[in-house]
Amino acid sequence: MLVAGIMSGTSVDGIDVALVELRGEAESLRCRLVAYHEIPFPDAVRDEVLDVSDAVVATSRISQLDFLLGQLFGQAVIEACDRSEVAVSQLGLVGSHGQTIYHQGERERWHGFELASTLQIGEAACIARACGVPVVSDFRPSDIAAGGIGAPLVPYVDYLLFKSDATSRVVLNIGGIANLSALPAGQGAGAVVAFDTGPGNMVMDQLIAHFTDGEQRYDCDGRMALSGRADEAFVDELIADPWYALPAPKSTGRERYGKRFAKRILDRGLSPADAMATAADLTARSILLGLERWVRPVMPVEQLLVSGGGWRNPAIMEPLRDALAETRVGPTDDLGVPAGAKEAIAFAVLAYESYHGRPGNLPSATGADRPVVLGKISQPSGIPTD
Repeated sequence: MLVAGIMSGTSVDGIDVALVELRGEAESLRCRLVAYHEIPFPDAVRDEVLDVSDAVVATSRISQLDFLLGQLFGQAVIEACDRSEVAVSQLGLVGSHGQTIYHQGERERWHGFELASTLQIGEAACIARACGVPVVSDFRPSDIAAGGIGAPLVPYVDYLLFKSDATSRVVLNIGGIANLSALPAGQGAGAVVAFDTGPGNMVMDQLIAHFTDGEQRYDCDGRMALSGRADEAFVDELIADPWYALPAPKSTGRERYGKRFAKRILDRGLSPADAMATAADLTARSILLGLERWVRPVMPVEQLLVSGGGWRNPAIMEPLRDALAETRVGPTDDLGVPAGAKEAIAFAVLAYESYHGRPGNLPSATGADRPVVLGKISQPSGIPTD
């Protein structure tokens, strides 16, 4: 089956679409990337997404944006097919992660109930209408309903794609948030340790947008960060946050590392270059802290496979390489999965598994009380004529 996976992450830097040929199931799943494309968001839409994320806004605004994103996601799949010279009619399924605008995995007491919640928007019915095939979306709520924190969900796919009988691997994604999957050599999916480590590119992206009046969305090649010096004492203060001491499973997002957090760094009064270096140092150190506290006690870190935009930022990668001198560090490309495409591939795989009624979460990664089938299926409009 040819499946399109759609991913729009917390950095809101574009719509990633992976066209993936999938056969088999679970341990014997065969996955072949046919094509991958990133379609930029219109600037006004990106600004709108950032404005409503973890914010108090009118429900009408969220409703409108939900349907607008659904239309854009559908158009992105069609554009990716056109660029790849693949007929949309060849698609059998679409998997859409949606755009996260709020995620609270930890349960809190509210109106007398213990609740966790999550909200991803990008109306799947619009995608199904545009592409003419079923769409699996809204993956996280099923895991939360089963007692999990709804994230991370990619570790199940990391296990399927990167497990090894001989090498203990850590698969690290540095998107807006950084998260990892630790895969002990020769062990099954139940042994996977996975969690968010803290900020990825999110804080740096907010800072550079501030310093350049929105002209730059990210620090290309880490140039600004590399030209500055990190305020290590301030990073010590930031990383003393009790959240970093929480064991896996755990997740985080813009609610912790959004505007309020970026303002803490701005209020420090650092130069732009030093502020960027400080944010990059926090990302690298929080990743290393996660490895030291929660991965090394259960397995050696023999290989680190990195994906996401952070792979291209030497201000993050150089400290990681220096600290992990005895570990093979490289992109997921080394095992045939392009670093930029991995998350979109993951949601194609999760959609495929869900569509066939198979669980897609790892309780060891999310804390759910059992494996569950993820997502909801939206059928294309119209009645089949057969």
